[in-house]
Amino acid sequence: MANNEALCYVYTQLPGTFEWVPCASLRVNEVGADAFQGTFTYGKRYLARQNVVELDPYHLKLTEKPMQFTKLKGIPGALRDASPDAWGRRVIQARLEREEVALSEMDYLLNGPDDAAGNLRFGLSVQPAGAARPFNRTHQLETLIQAAEQLEETGKLPHEVLESLEPGTSMGGARPKVTVEDEHRLYLAKLPEKADKHNMQRVEYATLELARAAGLQVCGTRMASVGKAEALMLLRFDREWNPDANAYARHGLVSGLTVLDAEDGYTGRERWSYLLLADEIRRWSAKPDADRLELFRRMVFNAMVTNNDDHPRNHAMLRTTGGWRLSPAYDIVPTPLLSLERRDLALETGRYGRVASIYNLLSDCGSFGLKFDDAQQIIDKMVDVVKTWRELFARHKVAQRSVEYISGAILPECFFRTEPPLA
Repeated sequence: MANNEALCYVYTQLPGTFEWVPCASLRVNEVGADAFQGTFTYGKRYLARQNVVELDPYHLKLTEKPMQFTKLKGIPGALRDASPDAWGRRVIQARLEREEVALSEMDYLLNGPDDAAGNLRFGLSVQPAGAARPFNRTHQLETLIQAAEQLEETGKLPHEVLESLEPGTSMGGARPKVTVEDEHRLYLAKLPEKADKHNMQRVEYATLELARAAGLQVCGTRMASVGKAEALMLLRFDREWNPDANAYARHGLVSGLTVLDAEDGYTGRERWSYLLLADEIRRWSAKPDADRLELFRRMVFNAMVTNNDDHPRNHAMLRTTGGWRLSPAYDIVPTPLLSLERRDLALETGRYGRVASIYNLLSDCGSFGLKFDDAQQIIDKMVDVVKTWRELFARHKVAQRSVEYISGAILPECFFRTEPPLA
């Protein structure tokens, strides 16, 4: 194998089973300065299985022919979605004692957590490795928070601590996080950062509960006290405990970035669009009308609370027993101290680009299967709920100073504009 070529094998847990099976290989070649070509090939034995499923129904269809990719540094989107995010990469860098520039995308795949998002794992041998290590427990959270803070400060940790502080999934944003098991449920525990001036875990918790009250389908949430700190516990919707098998069933998961076939980072935003995502949902979803309506509500809510970190990785499609569906909402946090004249989201919201104002949110509501009057009525009802946000945040014990900190983010005056500004 050439020095500029990297290889890994892909394993999956098929629907209705708890066995890891090899399904494909991935080779990535560096073909130029920061240019890569990946070759993904399903295994013939995998294709011969009766219960075989594709990892992505549109970009990784079942075929014996090799498929080539140049986006995302040669990594197919469905595989990249199982790779750690920014926080997880820091953990891997510390574990391997290597700088970021010295690690490839393949390094992150191979050193990612056993319990990555979705139903994929990766390795260097054709057959998957043995059983994964036990999950962290809630009683370990205090130690894990201390470890996360030390890693932030020094970039280093003792090896035995790093083994507990696994890289985490690509879900839930870039904050420190670990997967935690509690009473046969798996949670993504989002941890505090030492530099935090506010309890952002509780702010996010209250925001997700506000979204639920406004009619959005939101992942399960709860707060956990950890000494003097708190962790936000997000129920993992890509896992389901099966008492008969004494194991967790894993559900396939792909990000909105993969669904859009888009590039990562702000330099590749041409396809970052709620309108395009709604169009893709029409072919991906087993219930496209319901999921497009849900996507419209999320777009509107993100505009209402100035969640401008609504990039495509913070949306996902989940493979359920009934087919692919829009996953529950997660990672919604208000961003304060922005322009009073205009707020933009990360994804395009209408014919006027990314502007988070009513005139733009309604400008192409037909893409979500909605008539103008129906879309307006949805917004009006959601506004009625979101107007009560201060009372809801108080019920969920958000500190008053934090309420004031984010107050400028929620229902800003520019959200209510019904006409575009004059050119």
